[in-house]
Amino acid sequence: MAKKVLVVDDEKLIVKGIRYSLEQDGMAVEVAYDGRQALDMAQANTYDVILLDVMLPELNGFEVCQMIRDFSDVPTIMLTAKGDDMDKILGLEYGADDYITKPFNILEVKARIKAIMRRTRVKEPEAANSRMITSGDMRIDLDSRRVFIGEKEVNLTAKEFDLLELLITNPNKVYNRENLLNLVWGYDYPGDVRTVDVHVRRLREKVEVNPSEPRYIHTKWGVGYFFQN
Repeated sequence: MAKKVLVVDDEKLIVKGIRYSLEQDGMAVEVAYDGRQALDMAQANTYDVILLDVMLPELNGFEVCQMIRDFSDVPTIMLTAKGDDMDKILGLEYGADDYITKPFNILEVKARIKAIMRRTRVKEPEAANSRMITSGDMRIDLDSRRVFIGEKEVNLTAKEFDLLELLITNPNKVYNRENLLNLVWGYDYPGDVRTVDVHVRRLREKVEVNPSEPRYIHTKWGVGYFFQN
C-alpha cells in the first residue's frame, strides 16, 4: 500500500512541486493550503507523514502541530525559514519530529520523509514474541510502539518513542547529547544538541509524575542522560 503524505503550505507552487516529486516515488499525496484545513484533514484521515509549513493562514504550523498531538502521533516535519533557530526550537516544543529549512532541495525533503517512515514503521505484533519492557509503573511494547503508565496510555511522538526505546533498552548507560542526536536522529541530521534537550524535557513531562524530580529519565550533570530502572 502506498505511503500517505499530507503536504501543508499556502504557496501553491511549492505544494505542486512537492506533490509531483513524492508521487513520482509512489507516495499518495493530499494537500492543504491553510492550518484549519490541515487540522480537519488530519482528524478525518490517517497519514504516514505530515509536511507542515510554519507560516500558514487561519492557524499557523505550530498551532496545527500542537492540536494534532492531542489526538495523533503521526510523524510531522516542519518547514521553517532559513536560519530561524527559534522556529526550529518551537516546532520541536510543539511536537514536531523533524524540520527542514526553506529554501530546500526536494531530494532532501524526500530523503527526510523516507528516513522518518523507516524509523517509525510499525511492526505487526506477534503474541508469542511481543517485546514488552516493564520498569516501575511504565510498560513499553516495542513492537506496537505503545507506552503505558499504570493503565493509562501515553501518546508519544515518533522521536520521543525512539529516544525512550534507546534509553530503556540500555538502562543506567549514560549518553551524551551528541551520541543521542546521532543515534536517534541520524549522523546526517543537520540539527544541534538542543533538539535532544527539548525531547528529553517533553518526554519527562509525559512519563514522569514530577518532571523536576524524575523517576526514570535522569540527568548526569555535565555528561548526559540515562534511564534508571
